[in-house]
Amino acid sequence: MLNSPSTLPLSRKQLRSVARAQARINIWHGAVRSGKTVASLLAFLLAVAEAPPSGLIVIVGRSLQTIERNVLEPLGDTSLFGPVAASHVRHTRGATTAVILGRTVHLIGAADSRAEGRLRGLTASLAYVDEATLIPEAMWTQLLARLSVPGAKLLATTNPDSPQHWLKSGYLDRAAELDLRAWHFKLADNPSLTAAYVASLAAEFVGLWRRRMIDGAWVIAEGAIYDQFDEQQHVVDTLPAITRHWVGLDYGTVNPFAALVLGLGDDGRLYVVAEWRHDSRKARRQMTDAQYSAALRGWLAGLQVDPEWTFVDPSAASFLAQLWEDGHPGVTRAKNDVLDGIRTVSTALAAGLLRIHRSCTGLLAELPDYVWDAAAAKVGEDRPLKRNDHSADALRYVVHSTGAEWRHLLQHQGVSADAPA
Repeated sequence: MLNSPSTLPLSRKQLRSVARAQARINIWHGAVRSGKTVASLLAFLLAVAEAPPSGLIVIVGRSLQTIERNVLEPLGDTSLFGPVAASHVRHTRGATTAVILGRTVHLIGAADSRAEGRLRGLTASLAYVDEATLIPEAMWTQLLARLSVPGAKLLATTNPDSPQHWLKSGYLDRAAELDLRAWHFKLADNPSLTAAYVASLAAEFVGLWRRRMIDGAWVIAEGAIYDQFDEQQHVVDTLPAITRHWVGLDYGTVNPFAALVLGLGDDGRLYVVAEWRHDSRKARRQMTDAQYSAALRGWLAGLQVDPEWTFVDPSAASFLAQLWEDGHPGVTRAKNDVLDGIRTVSTALAAGLLRIHRSCTGLLAELPDYVWDAAAAKVGEDRPLKRNDHSADALRYVVHSTGAEWRHLLQHQGVSADAPA
């Protein structure tokens, strides 16, 4: 079923974790690309082969799509698990079951706490959890309660998060009290990575994410979010010729409305070239969706900018409808994965790829004070403090949503082209 050691090199730590994954709860955690997932999947295959016929086998992940990408595709990869791997893993994309080693395996997405209801009433003998820190604690608790067949066990893999995260404080820190084994992996624990790849991968992550994803540390999100921001480096008074334009927009009625133009310079860098804001409190006048739409079009016309896309706060349904009705070109919902978006902006800033024109005073005032929420961190959540963040949100929308257009430029700034998008 598996490749020989010559085609699937495994470290001593990986082999030891596979052999010793016999506890009720088994967790592989640590850096990205550190070998933990391959080891956990190998242990899962062996557990499927040995699982008692009674009780269901389940795989839980953030979504069905992440289960397919992170679990099923690697299990069927012949370069990892041998030429017969594909025949042992059968799955139709989008289906909520798969067949692994002849056993039906149920696939359960856990996007929010309501998903735990899907576990009610079932009896399981084996569970695999992908990206455990991203599933709700209620889902994890319910899953453990359903593992009631004698000898049942759970296998899970995750990258580090806050040291106050429920998985760390409630389980990893209490391993001695529980029937739990855990293995911590660093990037150096993966014997199949070249030095060049490790250096490239390390360059993709900065700040908080570097400590977690590269060093494999459970560290708290605290202080400034964009601690890479340096006014002397990132703020410019003049702009090069701009070859492409995009707009990012954070909608507000009582709160400020903020729009930014992001441009691609002929020097291969990104520039925030202009900003428009309306603060109804300061102006003592609220604007309607139609007035905002007209003001936005007038502002862009004055700049002589015809954006390829306008990325709008996805929660602003009424304003999106107004822009579509007014025929504003290229209107779409922005990608609103907050942490991924922050990481993308951080990468661009750290690489020296992103510059901001000095006229964008709202954004420049917000960035130094854009900080992590200390209260949220105490309960294990990474969340920006919701205060004076409207232009910062617009920046995140447009930079993150256009990642596929400019990511290749990171190569010229000394960063891998595979930086997170």
